[in-house]
Amino acid sequence: MAQGRGWEGAVLKLMRAKDFTLTVTGAEDVTPHYRRLHLTDGGLLATTGVHPTMWVRLWFTNAGRPHQRAYTLVDPDPAAGTFSLEFALHEGAAGDWARTAGPGATIEATVQGTGFARPAPAPSRLLAIGDPASLPAINSLLDALGPAPATIWFEGDGDGLPFRTDPSRHDLRRTPRTELVDRVRTELPALLAATPDPYVWIACDTRTTRTLSAYVRKDLAVPKERTHALGYWQAG
Repeated sequence: MAQGRGWEGAVLKLMRAKDFTLTVTGAEDVTPHYRRLHLTDGGLLATTGVHPTMWVRLWFTNAGRPHQRAYTLVDPDPAAGTFSLEFALHEGAAGDWARTAGPGATIEATVQGTGFARPAPAPSRLLAIGDPASLPAINSLLDALGPAPATIWFEGDGDGLPFRTDPSRHDLRRTPRTELVDRVRTELPALLAATPDPYVWIACDTRTTRTLSAYVRKDLAVPKERTHALGYWQAG
């Protein structure tokens, strides 16, 4: 299936990526700018298994050229062969497809590069930094870490978004985009000092992720195995 996907598809095929066809069974507009699609998995989960924050690459056509973007699985059910995907509706090929996709629509997906190494020892507190694009992964992480408390810096107000936070153990700090980096730099050191086994998880736009990842690892000296950082999208 790499044919017609340019060099990205060819490289993924060489890396033994697995390809599947997903079919939309339903759609929900969670907010005017956030849409959830329900899909059958084309045999994906039975082939690959499931892990927390698992993601797939979806293939779109952008001005006649192949374009892929990664999305985290929401509520994967291997027995039923189903999961959902949630889209923060930005401008572009992915958003255009998600806005109009309804029952019967299909899309090609590739699985390669996804993984999750459960921190050991288990986190005494999760310290997560994200935005609407990474909310499905944050929710998956909260589910996976069970009773562990968490502090989450979230870019934007997130009104109406499907947070799976429990106010009794999750501190959700909604923060304007322009203030996110400075607020994390101000508040994170004290939380790290009070947390014997922290786990720092960062998934924002590429520039913000790089800035905060460098700060956490170099300035705060958090060990690599206690951090995860992945740039989800390119800011314009």
